[in-house]
Amino acid sequence: MRIREIKVHRLLGGTVDGGWPDGHEPEDDLHALVEVIADDGLTGIGSVFTNSALVEAGVETLRPLWQGEAAVEPERVSEKLRQACFWQGRGGTLEHVISGIDIGLWDLFGKVCRQPVSRLLGGCYRHRIKPYASLLFDEPDILAARLTRTVERGFRAIKLGWRPFGRRNSKFDEVLVRTARETVGPDVDLLVDAGGSEQFWPHGYKWALRTSQMLADYDIGWFEEALPPDDIEGFVRLRNASPVPIAGGEVLTRRQAFQPWIERGALDIVQPDVTKCGGLSEARRIAWLAYDHNVQFVSHGWNTAVGLAADLHLAAAIPVARYVEYLTPAPYIEEILTSPFELDAEGMLPIPQTPGLGIELDRDALARFAQP
Repeated sequence: MRIREIKVHRLLGGTVDGGWPDGHEPEDDLHALVEVIADDGLTGIGSVFTNSALVEAGVETLRPLWQGEAAVEPERVSEKLRQACFWQGRGGTLEHVISGIDIGLWDLFGKVCRQPVSRLLGGCYRHRIKPYASLLFDEPDILAARLTRTVERGFRAIKLGWRPFGRRNSKFDEVLVRTARETVGPDVDLLVDAGGSEQFWPHGYKWALRTSQMLADYDIGWFEEALPPDDIEGFVRLRNASPVPIAGGEVLTRRQAFQPWIERGALDIVQPDVTKCGGLSEARRIAWLAYDHNVQFVSHGWNTAVGLAADLHLAAAIPVARYVEYLTPAPYIEEILTSPFELDAEGMLPIPQTPGLGIELDRDALARFAQP
């Protein structure tokens, strides 16, 4: 079975605000899906955290390498693509595109084998996992109302991130965190993401340390992206001094980029994004490297239903996985599947058990979101 074609599906009209200073409009082009089509017509679907124009260019750039390749050897094919394009930029747009192709190949491989991807990744340590609802901070009254709705939907873990946290003053930051804890109560896990990968992030180690001490007072589960994403020295110091676990890594790609962060103890929780870091093949290698160094692994997942499905299968196949990120409300998660994800009565998300990623795209919704 060989790869005949790779089709790119644009996603427009349902983009969620990612927290950047200028925000995001629903029509913004941040994500795309790739559909790997085998010569017998069987397909696999992947997700890329990169706009569709770059994805289309990447697919065409890589065409001589993937066209006619084996459709049931995801690790070898994605590594071939990676090794063959180093001179065009290691870890950039092409790595993001490889990520989507790799996920699509795993989906296709699972369908051929009639097995869920989690089993092909090595076996299932769990059949369900706790999702954390991923939300932006906001003014206290708006934040409280949003948190109340999220808990009412059944979520038992919530991450709050980005503006206005860290953008005004430390007293206001504490007001936001106190509002969140008082709203959800003691039994809902709360996580905080400072968003230090924002352009021109103004804060350094001392701000991050003081803030981590405040977060500890409210039983916050981790402090994410407290520093700029290239400040490995700062993260090493912060992890050693912070009373709460330190998380990060969403902007890194390729296992080689993650290696020094894991080996030097810069993070308590490493967060590769399967739609950017190299796909399921590369994320699995990163997760096992983290496991061998007693570093927790939780996928970053500000993406689509396809990305979430990939995260679920990866979490099932890693011994110590704890959460998956669930961006909500998010049309590209909640409106593009024929059978959307559903939390169970305990706020857990089942791992799909049907072949491949175990999801089916709603083609009418996909066509609607492809419109300019």
